[in-house]
Amino acid sequence: MTNNPRLVLVGRFGAPQGVRGEIRIKSYTADPLAIGDYGPLSDETGAKKFEIERLRPLKEDMVVAKVKGLSDRDAAGALTGVSLFVAREKLPPPDEDEFYIADLVGLSAVTPDGETIGIVKNVLNFGAGDILEIAPASGETLMLPFTKEIAPSIDFSGGKIVVVRPAETE
Repeated sequence: MTNNPRLVLVGRFGAPQGVRGEIRIKSYTADPLAIGDYGPLSDETGAKKFEIERLRPLKEDMVVAKVKGLSDRDAAGALTGVSLFVAREKLPPPDEDEFYIADLVGLSAVTPDGETIGIVKNVLNFGAGDILEIAPASGETLMLPFTKEIAPSIDFSGGKIVVVRPAETE
């Protein structure tokens, strides 16, 4: 996860593909080839830029890319594991009831009565569904399922998410 809320994670460089500088990318975009539609990608600091010259599908969420400046296997291999980000404003608006994690991180988590619980630190997924990671002002971090029952409303303009805490976490 990046500390820059203006950047959204869209993929990760994998292993080199062949000897001419091509590299695999695990794409987190709905259409894996769409990772090439947003212009130059960057690392999580925004300092390093990666311009994709061409893409081809490999399997499911994997593509093979020719990245400008990579001319051999060693150069491609040096990027293995680097996360790829795009500026949030380059992405399309999400559909209703869909969210970019970058839009949720930093929201104030409040009870239905308006009492502050903490700040959304991250949205995690270990395979069984999304989990809100909420950092309270003091005490242990809360991990709550990101469901309509737990998070019934989100007010992006007000910077808050209403959270109904299950009885066992209070």
